[in-house]
Amino acid sequence: MTQSINNKIPAAFRRFTRNAGLGVLLAVACVGMISAASAADKPKGQEISRVIAKEMTAAQKALQAGQWAEALKNLDEAETKSPLTAFDKKTIYNFKGFADVKLGNLKAAQTEFERTLATGAATPEEVSSITRTLFGISASTNQYQKTIDFGKQMVDAGTATPDNVAIIAQSYYQLKDCKNASAWADKAIAATRKAGETPKENVYLFKLQCASDSGDTATMDAVLMDLIRLNNKTTYWNTLLRIERQDERVDRNTLMIYRVMYNTNAMNADTDYIEMAQLLADAALPGEAQAVLERAMSNGVIKEEHKERTNRLLTALKTRAEADKKGLAQEEAEASKSPGGELDVKLGEVYYGFGDYQKAVDVISRGIQKGQIKHLDEAYVYLGLSQAQLKNYAEAKRTFANLKLVPDVSPRVLKLWSLYAEKLG
Repeated sequence: MTQSINNKIPAAFRRFTRNAGLGVLLAVACVGMISAASAADKPKGQEISRVIAKEMTAAQKALQAGQWAEALKNLDEAETKSPLTAFDKKTIYNFKGFADVKLGNLKAAQTEFERTLATGAATPEEVSSITRTLFGISASTNQYQKTIDFGKQMVDAGTATPDNVAIIAQSYYQLKDCKNASAWADKAIAATRKAGETPKENVYLFKLQCASDSGDTATMDAVLMDLIRLNNKTTYWNTLLRIERQDERVDRNTLMIYRVMYNTNAMNADTDYIEMAQLLADAALPGEAQAVLERAMSNGVIKEEHKERTNRLLTALKTRAEADKKGLAQEEAEASKSPGGELDVKLGEVYYGFGDYQKAVDVISRGIQKGQIKHLDEAYVYLGLSQAQLKNYAEAKRTFANLKLVPDVSPRVLKLWSLYAEKLG
């Protein structure tokens, strides 16, 4: 379980930082344009000193011509002149950072942009743009602490995007600081929702891995439910249901968990199919048990060492299922005459196992109306499943919602079927 999550984390981080890297060039270009354009409306006293006018003019021409190495040569020469004002230094460092990025020298560019900020001469707009650039460079070069530091500056300034906040969370994760990784993941999710967007799967994965690493199954459970609400992937259903199943000690509830796993196509182990079939057989539902095993066989899930046992079980189930089919008419007559609804519900479960979903809906509905049902939670589950098979999703959702009215329903069962109902249709 942990391994499957681990495999997703590096790829998730690479996707985010790759996008951040693409943003570096755009951000740096903005920095360069701000600096180049500043001569038109500089505040009084904000001018290049005459002592470096020649070198700076040559540098600007080289930058405009895309001659990055030549620009750096002129800027290096300008830096040797004296005296230099803070504005002179800011402009030299800023232009050098721009040229270094164009040459792919991100580490050198980072140094120059940090020097630019250190002069104290950058305008608020330049500070914002340079900070964003430094954030992108840090993320692209796996400088996690610096990514966090520059990211927090953007958050404090109100200029961070939801993706920026997510990268802060990921950087904390890379530093193995799960407490902050989870906290910033929550901030990223909240920021994304506030922006009217759907949170990204990657952000949840960091929370999930942190919870898995610490053995915090309650948090894993909550994050997996969020992921299922997000994209309804069978892998997340499978992991969630395995967590839920490991602490379940009541066979009837275990079967309920298997039903969710089966109906979300999240069942992928042959032992799960076999155990579900055996539990269904014990519940006097051989027709449904037969269908479960036949799906496993047709999907090629059954391992070679389990085939003989599975075939024996399947043969026995077929015999019992045939007997059930022959007795349907008599059971229908007995159920319709019964004042209580127990026989109707049991008959409906049998119809469901044979794939006659409309019959299942009819007789289970009749049974619920009569009342006196031993396991009302099972009645609602089979009724809801039958309605879903008939693509009557609105009715199915209403039926599953009735589970919360069942006095003795398992909280675990209620939670799982409520989540299943959310994703219907």
